[in-house]
Amino acid sequence: MVTMADVARAAGVSVMTVSNVLRDRGRVGEETRQRVLRTVAETGYAVNLTARNLRRGRADAVALIVPSFDHAYFGDLASRLAALFGERGLHLVVEQSGASREGELAALDQARLRAYDGVLLSVVGMTAADLNALAVTTPLVLLGEQEAPARFDHVSMANAEGARAAVAHLVAGGSRRIAVVGGEDPRGAATMATERMAGWRAALEGAGLAAERGLVVRLEAFEPDAARVAVREAIARDPEIDGVFAVTDQVAIGALAGLADAGLDVPGRVQVMGFDDLRIARHVAGGLSTVDPGAAWIAEAAADALARRMSDPDAEPRHLTAPARVVARRTTRPA
Repeated sequence: MVTMADVARAAGVSVMTVSNVLRDRGRVGEETRQRVLRTVAETGYAVNLTARNLRRGRADAVALIVPSFDHAYFGDLASRLAALFGERGLHLVVEQSGASREGELAALDQARLRAYDGVLLSVVGMTAADLNALAVTTPLVLLGEQEAPARFDHVSMANAEGARAAVAHLVAGGSRRIAVVGGEDPRGAATMATERMAGWRAALEGAGLAAERGLVVRLEAFEPDAARVAVREAIARDPEIDGVFAVTDQVAIGALAGLADAGLDVPGRVQVMGFDDLRIARHVAGGLSTVDPGAAWIAEAAADALARRMSDPDAEPRHLTAPARVVARRTTRPA
């Protein structure tokens, strides 16, 4: 393994000069700095960040563990958190868990080994029992729908309440046979999908409408391509469907494509409502009606909760839920 002394010897400078260049400290001439950096690249020297962080007692970095990099919601969340932590002088590192228990545990282990100052974990795969069994030494804040043990800070969104408001908006606009697209998680766990499906059912029952199983459009993945095919097939089976509640905006985009394939006008013949209020939602079909789950609120609450936990490990844990609101655009009709 190449050491800092090896780099110094090859570059013809002192070890202190190499250290100053890598830490961007001290007064080092530009020519010397460039020579050291070239030597670092040529020798393949890598700073042992973990050892350095342990010596310093801090990493000036926090980790965000999300199920997937390719979901727009998590990209937006990471962008917001990077800015918020940047204002605090902290670097945000984003890790992917694959939405599995094993992936989440592995990501937590990596965060501990890298000695990050704190961790935000979006929980999907682990159960409350798994979380309760964690021996955590790094400040940790949980995100997501899973039930969180009282000992952890937890920031969540109002999935059921937001979905109920969304479907009530469809009912107010005249829809009576409303499908929920992506509304049943095949694992049967308490997830975003099952929570939003519960809101769909509550809104229909509250309006005196039947939440029939035939109106539940299942998806293998919450992606536009899968939703497009599923909605096209659902309309073929049940031409009376006149409303679609999609569990995410990405699913809603696919649903709109499936309705277009079937030759159905939106919102004249079928109203469509999404959930997440992604930035792209404003540009789809003239503006996708959706639920704003409080993304900015969640990011700020999560950043504040982790900063608080980092500064006071013994602080009383808080369980916070973001406010949700319907954003009516052009894919739904006025009440």
